[in-house]
Amino acid sequence: MNKASCSLKQQHWYFSSCGSKETSGQPYRPTETGQHGLRGEVMNIGLMDIDSHNFPSIPLMKLSAWHKKQGDHVERYSEFCEYDRVYKSKVFSFSDDYQYAINAKEVIQGGSGYCIKNVDDIEIYNKLLDINLPYEIEHIYPDYSLYPELTKDTAYGRLTLGCPRQCSFCHTGVKDGLVSRKVACVSEFWDGQKNIVLIDQNILACRDWKELLTQLKETKANVKFDGGLDIRLMTNEKAQLIKQIKQQNMYFAWDRYQDKEMILPKFKLFKEITGFKERKLIVYVLTNYDTTFEQDVERVEILREMGYWAYVMVYNKYLLPKGHEILKLQRWVNNRFIFSKCKTFKEYKNLDNSNVSIRLLGI
Repeated sequence: MNKASCSLKQQHWYFSSCGSKETSGQPYRPTETGQHGLRGEVMNIGLMDIDSHNFPSIPLMKLSAWHKKQGDHVERYSEFCEYDRVYKSKVFSFSDDYQYAINAKEVIQGGSGYCIKNVDDIEIYNKLLDINLPYEIEHIYPDYSLYPELTKDTAYGRLTLGCPRQCSFCHTGVKDGLVSRKVACVSEFWDGQKNIVLIDQNILACRDWKELLTQLKETKANVKFDGGLDIRLMTNEKAQLIKQIKQQNMYFAWDRYQDKEMILPKFKLFKEITGFKERKLIVYVLTNYDTTFEQDVERVEILREMGYWAYVMVYNKYLLPKGHEILKLQRWVNNRFIFSKCKTFKEYKNLDNSNVSIRLLGI
């Protein structure tokens, strides 16, 4: 997954064994090997979160819960311990993999990050490497104790899978299908926590959207749609129901400039129905992909005028030279203090060229 689409967290797994000849290249099915694996004994399990981007690995939490249910010993991987099996989770392609020998009889790696190859600075997703978690693990209540700080009174999960959009910069369509469909109820991963974080790619495209949004409303929890909501699918009925869900911030995206005529009336509709303030309405703006710089600035300015807060995402940011205009745009927009002080990009550029002015702003 490219850095520009980090908000669309995809945490499904494929499995390829690195240590066991019997399971090499085959889907991992724990129930096929007995209650405690191939040896029929309690297993020592190590878990490795390769990304560690302040977001818990949902697959690792589910694997931990399943193995503990079997009576196995589960812990975060330590180089000083020996394991029967180690699971490695990697969601993002840009995360550096573990570079050292792993002290385990068997190593199983999974996640979108292991399915992606970079070809001429374009990410290619290999669907053939993608095998989901077994049903009994996919639908188990997560072991939140694996991330005590990140999951304090917070539940993580997804209610739907798939997205009908075929965005060329996103792997969701290839990976999870072009139909958004219900895959869980909120009770599968929520048990009274005050906060819920969802990683759904396009919940509003699911035919069961009303049922699922109602479930979220009835939890009375603070809900974060971390994968964002597709503003293009917004209707009066959907906006009315979303308004009743407790939320701190809401996330949308305006990636394609050519969607302008369709997307602006939807933003206006949602704003009028909910009455939410600008600080609560965040819109991701994809840049450095298929738009001009002028179109990037225009989207930012339009969103500001409509009462939304733009957040600039840069595709293949690492390829841009230091001081590039897009990087300056990103710095101006994404720092709320600077953005509130400088009303136009031209004004910000003038300040950026003046060390005295920058210091006066406290930047």
